Amino acid sequence: MGVDKDAAFTLPRGATGFFQPKDGPLPETDQRTFRAALYASARAAKGRVGELEDQTYPRTFHTATVVEATGEYVILCHAHHPWIAFAQERRDCYTEEFLAPPPWAHAFADLGFVVLDRVQLTVPLSDVDTSVLTRSEWRVVRLYGITTLGGVLFNAWD
Repeated sequence: MGVDKDAAFTLPRGATGFFQPKDGPLPETDQRTFRAALYASARAAKGRVGELEDQTYPRTFHTATVVEATGEYVILCHAHHPWIAFAQERRDCYTEEFLAPPPWAHAFADLGFVVLDRVQLTVPLSDVDTSVLTRSEWRVVRLYGITTLGGVLFNAWD
């Protein structure tokens, strides 16, 4: 359902949401596919889709909620790469506030998303392949005190 948990996560270009105009635009996660996966996950949860909010600058992710019998899950969808994470509450940025994926998270994987779990998202940046990050990206990471993979992926810095 996710990626190999023993392999180091490699950050691709665009993971932080920053880009240099000379390098061209960043890839974009297909919002229609995200919505389809969201509704499929709500059906699998025997619940319903709650709020849906598209990514806006400076956030790097779309947010949505699925309401099910045991409560509400906040779903984070990275705007540039097909990564999904789960949280308990809406925020502009995350560092370690992630949840384990619910049983119905497979609905996202079934449509091509990579479902990241709490263990992966809270891994220290020192254990992540960050070789693609530019000096300006590192400057912002340090300025905001980001120390986890999830903090780099699901942020709202500018």
